[in-house]
Amino acid sequence: MSVAIVTGSAGLVGSEASRYFASVGMEVVGIDNGMRADFFGSDGSTIWVKERLCAEVRAYRHENVDIRDNAEISRLFRRFGKNISLIVHAAAQPSHDWAASNPSVDFTVNANGTSVLLEATRQYSPDAVFIYMSTNKVYGDQPNCLPLVENETRWEIEPRHPYAHGIPETMSIDQSLHSLFGVSKLAADVLVQEYGRYFGMKTVCFRGGCLTGPNHSGAQLHGFLAYLMKCAATDTPYKVFGYKGKQVRDNIHSADLVRAFHEFFLNPRAGEVYNIGGGTRSNCSMLEAVSMCERITGKPFRRTYHGNNRRGDHIWWVSDLSKFRNHFPNWNLRYDVPQILQEIHDLNIERWRSECAMLEKETFSVS
Repeated sequence: MSVAIVTGSAGLVGSEASRYFASVGMEVVGIDNGMRADFFGSDGSTIWVKERLCAEVRAYRHENVDIRDNAEISRLFRRFGKNISLIVHAAAQPSHDWAASNPSVDFTVNANGTSVLLEATRQYSPDAVFIYMSTNKVYGDQPNCLPLVENETRWEIEPRHPYAHGIPETMSIDQSLHSLFGVSKLAADVLVQEYGRYFGMKTVCFRGGCLTGPNHSGAQLHGFLAYLMKCAATDTPYKVFGYKGKQVRDNIHSADLVRAFHEFFLNPRAGEVYNIGGGTRSNCSMLEAVSMCERITGKPFRRTYHGNNRRGDHIWWVSDLSKFRNHFPNWNLRYDVPQILQEIHDLNIERWRSECAMLEKETFSVS
C-alpha cells in the first residue's frame, strides 16, 4: 500500500490531510508530538484531534516523534522506504509573536526540522512528492508598501493596481521586516525549493494566507477565525491589534487546501512555489469577521482594541491564485468566509460549552 507521511498530523492542515489521503486508499503515518500545547497552552492542544483520528481513521497510525529528531525520523523513513509516495509537511511553530519569545526553538522546529525531513526523503524515498506548508510571511512586510485605500470596514488595494486580483509569487522577499517566524519559514521554504532544483526531487512550497477550518485549535497567538469564533461563542474578550481592525486576510478552508495538495500529488513538479489562500473570493477584515460572528451567535462580541499592530503584520493580504489554477485547472475553492465561520461554530459549539463548564466547575471547586 502507498504510504503518506503527514507531519503535524493532529493540527489543522495535518489532520485534514490525514483523513483525505486515507480516504483515497493510502496508509497514513502521522507524526505529531503535541508541541502546539507547549506553544499556546491548553487552547492550542490538539489531543482531541489526535484521539478522533486514531478512533475514526483505520488507515492512520500515530507516531509521537519530534521532527528535529534525526534518528527517529530516519528510522521511520527507513522502515517504509520506497513505499512512501507522499510527504505532507505541516508541522511548525506557527506564530510570529511566539517566535520572538524563543527564536532558537522557532528556528530549529521550522528550519532544522524541515532539513531533517528533506534529507530522510532524499535518502530513503527520493521519488516521493514532498509538500511543504509555507506561509505568506516569507514576503515580510513588503505587502504593506502597496497603495492601500481605507474604506469603512477594511483596507483595500487601489483597484487599478496590478495586484488587485491578489499578490503573486513574484513579489520580492528581500528588503523587508519578516518577523523571526517569517525568517525560519523562509529558510525552510528556500531549502525545499533547492532540494527540488538541485536534486531533482518533486518538492513544492504552498505559501498560505490564513488557513482555517473546524479542526483548528485556535489560540490568541494563532488561529484567526477559529479563535475569533470561539471567543464569540463563549463570551471571551478578544484583543484586536492595530490598523483600526480593518486589516484584511484571505482565508482558505483546510479541505480546499488539501484538495490542492492532491492535485499537485497527481501531477508533481520540481522546486515549485504557489501562493495559496482564499483569494478574492474568501477574504475579510477583522471588523467584517466580528460582524459575521455576531450574526452567527446572535449576541454582541466582546472586544478590546490595542493601537499597536503586531510587528511585521500585514495590513492587506489576498493571494493571487492564478498560477496554481493555470497549472491545475480542475481545482477551485468551495468555501468562503461565511461558510467557514458557520462550520467552525456548528462543529465546535458543544465542545466549547463543555470546556467552559469544566473550567467553571474547576474554578468553583478551588474557590
